[in-house]
Amino acid sequence: MRIIIAEDHPMFRSGVRRLLSTTEDLEVVGEASSGEEAVELTERLQPDLVLMDIRMPGMNGIEATQAIKERCPSVSVLMLTMYRDDHSVFTALRVGAGGYVLKDAEEEELLQAIRMVGNGGAVFGKGVAERMMRHFAAQSAPSPRMADEVGTEEDDSAAASTLPEIPIFEELTRREAEVLLRIARGDTNAQIAERLRISVKTVANNVSNILNKLQVIDRREARRLVQKHRLT
Repeated sequence: MRIIIAEDHPMFRSGVRRLLSTTEDLEVVGEASSGEEAVELTERLQPDLVLMDIRMPGMNGIEATQAIKERCPSVSVLMLTMYRDDHSVFTALRVGAGGYVLKDAEEEELLQAIRMVGNGGAVFGKGVAERMMRHFAAQSAPSPRMADEVGTEEDDSAAASTLPEIPIFEELTRREAEVLLRIARGDTNAQIAERLRISVKTVANNVSNILNKLQVIDRREARRLVQKHRLT
């Protein structure tokens, strides 16, 4: 099985490469330190599988996975990351990842996941599988939260003035947090610019940074992410 490792930390990438070199059936044919490089290498080398980190400079792993599945649909992608939150897991699956394993997984677990995903299967690490089961169990029961997930104008006007204290929001700057709160209220870029007294271009730049840091595709998903975590 021909594999590309997409990981921006050289020491971790080297460790994975050494692990794979101990096997007879797995071969590393390329290494990437950014999402853009991962996409370029995949198109050029046509591997069987890409081992993909989520957080990388420039194009993140979610965006890179989406691009790879669009351009090279036969290539499998296995996410190998430290992020175990529901949002990261389900966003990765939505863009085409075949599996999701945490970086603290045992070596044998990682090797087994690579082989299964590379052969067309689906794999989720132990901690991830448990979170998915809890998520679907919660979704199967009717709840008043379901109405909140849609997002109404009343919800927006009653939005809290601060973001939930969870790791995914901690990477935002103070300005980005302010912009995200306005997005959660349903404001346009022009409205945000007027409210915060900054230019529309500055707002657009902040929105781009926010979507990248939160690993979401658009502002609608960013808004839902804020609403979701305010309810948990």
